Amino acid sequence: MNKSKIKICGINEIKIIDCCINNGVEYCGLIFYEKSPRFVNLELAKKIINYVYNKKIIPVGVFVNKPLNKIMKIIKKTCLKHIQLHGDEDNNYIKHLKKEFDLKIIKSIGINNKDDLRKMDDLQLSDYFLFDYKPKINELPGGNAKSFDWSLLQNITINKPWFISGGISIDNIEQINKKLIPYGIDISSGVEEKPGIKSSHKINALLKIINA
Repeated sequence: MNKSKIKICGINEIKIIDCCINNGVEYCGLIFYEKSPRFVNLELAKKIINYVYNKKIIPVGVFVNKPLNKIMKIIKKTCLKHIQLHGDEDNNYIKHLKKEFDLKIIKSIGINNKDDLRKMDDLQLSDYFLFDYKPKINELPGGNAKSFDWSLLQNITINKPWFISGGISIDNIEQINKKLIPYGIDISSGVEEKPGIKSSHKINALLKIINA
């Protein structure tokens, strides 16, 4: 398979961080969204971020429609350099954060049909895009173990590095680079024993396929 970067999202245990590092995973996502089963509080997030300092993995704080004053407090307290905005945040929201911090920002875009891809035009201050399954009412913003039609990303111009997410697992990961060559592949529920509990065994198996 072509070498896309790998991001394991929703990590809340040091042992899973070690598993990711041993497998060469480049990014680990820490979810600051209270309604998620993968939520990490500030104390645990700081512990994980301190643990990975100077290690070959980048922590990414994941936020969903967090008020600017609250997200800025968390960024200051954690010294995060990469964040992911997984809600309805707009270019103006990104502009405020960029003005205050030296940040790399991943902006998610929920995809249901080709029209959804037009949202890229209004989010040009982000550094990366992340294309994910577009949740229905009462579904979580991410981590739903559901995929969108990946063929929608074929034969279009994307002017930033981008991640693909949504329902990716050992069963379908090989299909991604047969159809697409993303900058990064974002995986959460596909390497879990149950929602919020990551499996070292599943991470090892997935990365074995990727690194083959």
